[in-house]
Amino acid sequence: MRARSLSSLPSAVVIVGSGIVGAATAYFLARRGIEVRLVEAVAPAAEATGAADGAVSVASKRPGPMMEAALAGVRLYRELESEGLFSGFFKTRSTFIVAASQAECAVLEAHSAALAGAGVRIDILQHEELRQRMPAVSGEAMMAVEVHDEGHAIGYQIVHRLLTAAGIVVHRGAVVEGFLPSSSGNGVRGVMTKHGPVEGDAVVVAAGTGSGALLGCSDVLTPRKGQLLVTERAPELNAGLPGAIMSGRYLLSKGSQNSGHGAPARGLGLVIDPLRTGQFLIGGTREDHGDRTLNDVEAVAKILRDAVALLPGLANVRLLRSFAGSRTAVADGLPLIGRVPGRDNLFVATGFEGDGICLGPLTGKVVADLVCGEAPSLDLRPFDPARFGACEVAA
Repeated sequence: MRARSLSSLPSAVVIVGSGIVGAATAYFLARRGIEVRLVEAVAPAAEATGAADGAVSVASKRPGPMMEAALAGVRLYRELESEGLFSGFFKTRSTFIVAASQAECAVLEAHSAALAGAGVRIDILQHEELRQRMPAVSGEAMMAVEVHDEGHAIGYQIVHRLLTAAGIVVHRGAVVEGFLPSSSGNGVRGVMTKHGPVEGDAVVVAAGTGSGALLGCSDVLTPRKGQLLVTERAPELNAGLPGAIMSGRYLLSKGSQNSGHGAPARGLGLVIDPLRTGQFLIGGTREDHGDRTLNDVEAVAKILRDAVALLPGLANVRLLRSFAGSRTAVADGLPLIGRVPGRDNLFVATGFEGDGICLGPLTGKVVADLVCGEAPSLDLRPFDPARFGACEVAA
């Protein structure tokens, strides 16, 4: 794609949604001197970003476009931290994928080979080496893979940092009802909100599941519920963990939803994340059903049992709260990033499910490139919205 000259850059861009993707897109556009008009139905980071676990991680990715994107996403976090933008907001750490059965060991051995083959730095810990590196982990653990150079960031803090650094004011309570058609018929000139029109030279839709109704692609987007737990502070146990712990079963839970008929799907994985506060964030579930605002006793009990089995010291730590949220998933497991088919200046970035925190800043950067007519640094062909056909844009 040929780079557009500075004189032809858009003067103003409308962004729908102020989660981490919308906020990052706004930041990278504003850094180019482009006016950003950011409209939000509720408040910044009010949905999936605010309920995310904060993993900036490659550990659970399969080789292919998502692993390549995650590697680039982690690199960008490090760059933005070194520049000072994310200083104090990005915590470097390892992720330890732990296997506690022969079946999990087999899956983990294959997965570790795939990670290493993609250039990810890993160490395989067996028996005594595992005991020495992670003495707090259950004796039932048979092996672990340490995935180096990972990180953690709290979504709402990153959103706040991006918006304040760029001086962007969010138009809250601005529910988007449709798009304003351009005179040419091949583009849009803004959006219509319940408060009136908001115009711009281009529009970026980063509204999670809400993107579906606006773009006529609700059939490929699924709101996927997740439940998470937060403990009280346990400084000694927390300090004894050199990184986040991921159960080998988590690798399976990510692909456990089924799109057919029958009983609603519930994927149960396990991640134990030692937070810098001394607390633990424990999760979680991937569910295609249920009230996304509520926890249920069955899921919470199962998560706690599995967490204590893997990290016995948690048995003496109180649970402070549980919460649930909804992430937007796409039918084929890959997000939608790119130009909306048939619309010259309308773009979408949604459907990241559990990878939004990791990929948010990177996505904002590449979408800003697209809006400005420049070739993005990431190959977006696997994420092209056109793979699902034409959209019926709400107007």
